[in-house]
Amino acid sequence: MTDRIMIAGTGSGSGKTTVTIAILAALKALNKNPVAFKCGPDYIDPMYLSKASGKRSYNLDSFLMGEPGVKYSLQHNSASHGIAVIEGVMGLYDGEGTTSKASSNHLSLITDTPVLLVINPKGSALSICATIQGFLEFEKNNICGVIFNNVSAASFGFYKQMVEESLKIRVFGYLPAVPDVQLKSRHLGLLTVAEVADIEAKIELLKTKAMECIDIEAIIATAQTAQTIECDLSFLPPANPDPQPKIYITDDEAFCFCYADNHEILRAAGAEIAFFSPLHDNRLPEDADGVVFWGGYPELFAAQLAANESMRASLNEAIKQGMPTYAESGGFIYLQESLTDSENQTYPMLGLLPGNSTMTDRLQDFGYHTLTALHDTLICPSGAKANAHFFHYMSSDAPGETFMATKRNGKSMRCIVSRTNILAGYQHLHFVGAPSFAGSLVTACSEYRKARNAKNH
Repeated sequence: MTDRIMIAGTGSGSGKTTVTIAILAALKALNKNPVAFKCGPDYIDPMYLSKASGKRSYNLDSFLMGEPGVKYSLQHNSASHGIAVIEGVMGLYDGEGTTSKASSNHLSLITDTPVLLVINPKGSALSICATIQGFLEFEKNNICGVIFNNVSAASFGFYKQMVEESLKIRVFGYLPAVPDVQLKSRHLGLLTVAEVADIEAKIELLKTKAMECIDIEAIIATAQTAQTIECDLSFLPPANPDPQPKIYITDDEAFCFCYADNHEILRAAGAEIAFFSPLHDNRLPEDADGVVFWGGYPELFAAQLAANESMRASLNEAIKQGMPTYAESGGFIYLQESLTDSENQTYPMLGLLPGNSTMTDRLQDFGYHTLTALHDTLICPSGAKANAHFFHYMSSDAPGETFMATKRNGKSMRCIVSRTNILAGYQHLHFVGAPSFAGSLVTACSEYRKARNAKNH
């Protein structure tokens, strides 16, 4: 059993990411060997959590991963660590549509994780007690305390006394306003960690404030009350491909949106994993048996991607020869004929799939969807289902028609392009929730390697 705690909020903007980073950095400084998790489908917050903890962080999303998958990931990825810190998503109860399913609260109940609620009391006095009481009583929950954000030392004493006397709930401390650590955003969220030049200094400052103003020892003691998680591993794919394939996965500034568990599931299915950069490398390595393109920001690097003609040529050659290829969102855009950015400049991409993706000023097809395959594909047979998340501003004039994507409210759309050896679309999948899809991809790559070996001999 690993000790664990969730840092949740009353809503987006409450400061839970900043507070979580501060607590992780303090735990690391105290040699508590923390590991971080992010509730929900976000890719960028985990980058900051990883930087603060010094370890890879993971997503926990009960819609994308299912309850067995969430328990597996939390148990498996925290087993060798001293304490797991889970950052919530949006407000504590915000989940699918108008329900709390797949919310931070739902996750805390699934995993029996104690919750600290981050409160920004700006503009409130006694009324903040009504807010906290509402969260305590709205639904069954594991809230065991609160942390105030963006308050001064003087006002913290006022809030602490008022809340603890009125509500009989513990206040674990506060984080003052720290203007020097404000993190900038763009259309898909915060800037990536690699783009923040002084990120180490910001984290160091937050660590200092946390150790001064938050009762870290009390958080550690609360985390120790978490109970052992019962975990079913039967959903994992079999790992017996012969021969073992080597799958190359994108990893650079343009294609950096990936769930860390996806790589582990591919390995569990029997693949050898390696990484390459469409931005910086000259070509795809010769020993590739398959390729995976994750999402990211290709629109910010369109000129560089277009200018790397040797990489484009090598990918075209390999994929046209039948190499299994899976692509999500930004990767799908890269496979198409062209990309038109926010400046209305159009750049050639790989041209392996028809269509142009154009930057828009709003999110397209945003949210959770259930995918149903309408035809047999590279990674699944007709009728197979998986949950997915869509989060993109680009719009393609050829989005595909291989899957039906259906939202909780019944709204549906056709999407995703399928070819004999290609599956690509705007979807984001978590392979812990779709292990058979990962297993089928590994099998396809193994068959490709076997055919290539036979041809060479």
